[in-house]
Amino acid sequence: MSTHQQDMSLVTSTPPINNGNQIFPEIEMSGDSSSIVRATVVQACTIFYDTPATLDKAERLLAEAADNGSQLVVFPEAFIGGYPRGSSFELAIGARTAKGRDDFRKYLASAIEVPGPEVERLAEMARKYKVFLVMGVIEREGYTLYCSVLFFDSQGQFLGKHRKLMPTALERCIWGFGDGSTIPVFDTPIGKIGAAICWENRMPSLRTAMYAKGIEIYCAPTADARETWLASMTHIALEGGCFVLSANQFCRRKDYPPPPEYTFSGSEESLTPDSVVCAGGSSIISPLGIVLAGPNYEGEGLISADLDLGDIARAKFDFDVVGHYSRPEVFSLNIKEHPRKAASFTSKVTKDETVKM
Repeated sequence: MSTHQQDMSLVTSTPPINNGNQIFPEIEMSGDSSSIVRATVVQACTIFYDTPATLDKAERLLAEAADNGSQLVVFPEAFIGGYPRGSSFELAIGARTAKGRDDFRKYLASAIEVPGPEVERLAEMARKYKVFLVMGVIEREGYTLYCSVLFFDSQGQFLGKHRKLMPTALERCIWGFGDGSTIPVFDTPIGKIGAAICWENRMPSLRTAMYAKGIEIYCAPTADARETWLASMTHIALEGGCFVLSANQFCRRKDYPPPPEYTFSGSEESLTPDSVVCAGGSSIISPLGIVLAGPNYEGEGLISADLDLGDIARAKFDFDVVGHYSRPEVFSLNIKEHPRKAASFTSKVTKDETVKM
């Protein structure tokens, strides 16, 4: 057993609640403060190419987290719509194939519009289970896809979204780029909540923008299951003086369609149906850099911790990156928050439409 797996066993400090319907183990750690928020990160796999079934699975997981007392539930990157791990869409420089185009057609069909009926259903789930919900989705706008995170409050209100600013590697061939208009931090009764997705967490300017907006609960849906990811999450918690909640999928080869419908480029021949293609590693980190829960590399599960919001002030006493530890006379950051559109239209105002003062 690895060191991380041993650490995971230490955070199971109280027995899981089992009402007979529990589908995943509850991994938890209790805090001790008057300002406590129970948070859960979901480590589970998309039902690929089947968005309705994935929404059903999301509701089962959300219900279970709520039964365990969670007030905030964070799902992985691209949970709705799917993370196309291993797929090349048969791309090469200067060339595409008929199958690759059809793979994109099917992937596009699994994405959701924002707003849209799937967003309405997610809002209803948040209202029904009285939780704040942070959900990774593949968003469709026209024929362009975005890797996005949607935010809902416990009353079922859709708060807004974040679009991934910088897709990584081949992701750039299937996803569009977000802009400065979707870098929100929402002030909620349980804390100021925002998100950055996967490797954009490595972008210092993006992190600084979120710190400057006062983020307290930093959600980090990801597709990176390497053990080095925990170091990045711990650094962000310490740097930002915030809680970091990182949610990843745990997937085996059999969770994706079989070949030739879906092929893991370069590795398909070496995989069995039970081969792990994404090992998870979901975790929760305190503002003092303490791993409260996870990382879980064992399988699908709910990883929970009680967040003592008093730890934010305790951590800021040491280091406030945009406050007493900043040097604005030396370093400054300009953030362009207006949306970037390919085309904008200015309607001609006729003489009759002129407003008279």
